[in-house]
Amino acid sequence: MDEEGIHVLALRCAGFNNVDLEAAEKYGITILRVPAYSPSAVAEHALALILTLNRKVHKAYNRVREGNFSLERLTGFNISGKTVGVVGTGSIGQAFIKLMKGFDVNTVAYDPYPNEKLKKQGVEYKSLEDLLSVSDIISLHCPLTPDTYQLINKDTLAKIKPSAMLINTSRGKLWSRSPEPPCKI
Repeated sequence: MDEEGIHVLALRCAGFNNVDLEAAEKYGITILRVPAYSPSAVAEHALALILTLNRKVHKAYNRVREGNFSLERLTGFNISGKTVGVVGTGSIGQAFIKLMKGFDVNTVAYDPYPNEKLKKQGVEYKSLEDLLSVSDIISLHCPLTPDTYQLINKDTLAKIKPSAMLINTSRGKLWSRSPEPPCKI
């Protein structure tokens, strides 16, 4: 975009689904991204979300600030012994599984390309439907592709336990919030 002086667009993320690649090419703009953006940081963020939601840390923080030390509706559940489903076992999914081992959980996974190393470590690969139906905590760690677009939708949500927790630190469009037009990926 010579008239604007823009020649490079640098993204601080792995995905570039929010960039009009055709327009960038048309105007000669180079797109840069971070394809391996700190898998440990993303995995730790997913774990932080799980702990926050489970123990309601955000609500407890506000109560304490108000001088209310009641534990009512703040107790959560023990993660130990639960089944954690990991959708996507690339570098971030692997880092997440490693963190979850410290919680003594049963780990199941779904990925079109199962990782033999994880299998040897006791991770059981299942179909997506089976993973959703048996997991107490489900964490999404997959890229946005035509195959993963709206992976979580009305039909798949119906397979999830009502008490299960669903965490998405991947792309928003993995989850269908409402009917949307097909996405260009």
